[in-house]
Amino acid sequence: MTEGDSLFVSNINGDADEFTIIDSGKTAKVNLLNKTCSCREYDLVKLPCTHAMVALRLKYGNGYGSSIYKYSLQMYNVQSYIFAFAESINVIPPESEWVVPEEYAKMYIDAPPYEPKLRRKRIKRISGIAKHFRPKGRVKGRRNKCSLCKGSSHKRTTCRNREG
Repeated sequence: MTEGDSLFVSNINGDADEFTIIDSGKTAKVNLLNKTCSCREYDLVKLPCTHAMVALRLKYGNGYGSSIYKYSLQMYNVQSYIFAFAESINVIPPESEWVVPEEYAKMYIDAPPYEPKLRRKRIKRISGIAKHFRPKGRVKGRRNKCSLCKGSSHKRTTCRNREG
């Protein structure tokens, strides 16, 4: 509810259920009758998103807290929650208290056949353009070459003919 304090709300169409909300340059359109918002959060969860809450505040004033339940899915109501858990949930007794018929107790079930593979899994590689490029490392038979004096026994950083 507090996130909506910084949003601008307008009812452009004059319809009591369609609102346009502007949030830092982004525009969201809310239809309270269809329970939809262009941010898609209200569509998916069916609980009013920030944009829908701001629209409800514009429609009902500051006493919009109880109107939220009219615009959310019925399963989010307190009565639905109580009804869902009204029946007792039976707890499974310990294994020592189980009553199993004798014909099932003597029955032996083999595990399904399984052959472990003892080799490494092969990775399927796709050859492409990259296989035609040269490796970036040192090529066999090629030596380092100094870029200053063109000598082959050292590099530029260890060159004795360096200036300065």
